[in-house]
Amino acid sequence: METQVIEPAPPGKRLLGFLLEIRKTILTLGCAIGLGTLGFYFLSPAIFATLQAHLNQKLAFFTVAEPFIAHVKLALFVTLLLLMPWIVFCFWRALAKPFALSKKALTAFVFFTCLLFYIGTFFCYFVTLPFGVKFLLGFESEQLKSVISVGKFVSFVTIFVLAFGLIFELPIFMIFFARVGICPRSAFEKNRRYAILIISIVAALLTPTPDVVNMLLMGAPLYMLYEMGIIVLKIMKIK
Repeated sequence: METQVIEPAPPGKRLLGFLLEIRKTILTLGCAIGLGTLGFYFLSPAIFATLQAHLNQKLAFFTVAEPFIAHVKLALFVTLLLLMPWIVFCFWRALAKPFALSKKALTAFVFFTCLLFYIGTFFCYFVTLPFGVKFLLGFESEQLKSVISVGKFVSFVTIFVLAFGLIFELPIFMIFFARVGICPRSAFEKNRRYAILIISIVAALLTPTPDVVNMLLMGAPLYMLYEMGIIVLKIMKIK
């Protein structure tokens, strides 16, 4: 009796399957994010006071609507942080079917994606962000006094923290791409030069301000995560 060999679906069909799967949950996630933002808006003054005290900043606003918009942004940010496990689960569940991920693999990807995301956000909030703010405001002098907009402050903090959470996912996606055969480990090892270039571009795009210091604060950990991904692939013996 001949054994029937099931050919893997082509990349285009896999992508279409992923989009169809994730479409089912977009509406539910959207409603949850909207309700969460509304709820946390009423708690945003206390959250904002904690954030302001953590970074030791006095803020000002320059338009009538700026404080309101800043509180909405902060409420949305907190909602995304708390709903991230659900968002991550929906994302990997949508990828599980077209890429034939087992329940064990799905559970592992969800767990480590959430773990790395929160490690990235905590690392940014407690280490990178205070250092970056202190360094950038170190140029203040008698002639140059800082007057920081509340809107710019909230945008800077939220984008920076979320961006760090996302870039810490790099090893997970390197493992995923190697595991499903999209990009083998040898490609990651041979293309370090291109990785440094792409990391520099990503750091420039994700950092809220275009200065070199913020780029380095994000680019350096991102490259370390890239090398960590290669090491993990070797340990897991994924080629």
